[in-house]
Amino acid sequence: MTAEVTDPVVRRLIDAINAGDRDAFFAVLTPDATMSDDGRDRDLTEWVDREIFTVNGHMDVESVTDGGRSLIANYRNDTWGAMRTRWQFTVDGERISRFDTGQAG
Repeated sequence: MTAEVTDPVVRRLIDAINAGDRDAFFAVLTPDATMSDDGRDRDLTEWVDREIFTVNGHMDVESVTDGGRSLIANYRNDTWGAMRTRWQFTVDGERISRFDTGQAG
């Protein structure tokens, strides 16, 4: 069962990931959005194409904290299979300006 994501901006991003909708994903981000994976800043466009949109990425949220802006999720894609991941989102108004992800312990 997927936990309820209470932040509507984060929910829109997750919905875009799970729908494979790259345009909707980028519409939720600020123009200067940044991200990190396992503590290392990455090129956002390159990363999301490689880890989400060209490999059928899908996120099932396991738990939610921090008002819906911190998640533990079972994430899977065609490259890596399934893994337990953590996600932290910085929301700026109606958009996300940064997200940090990586494997969860």
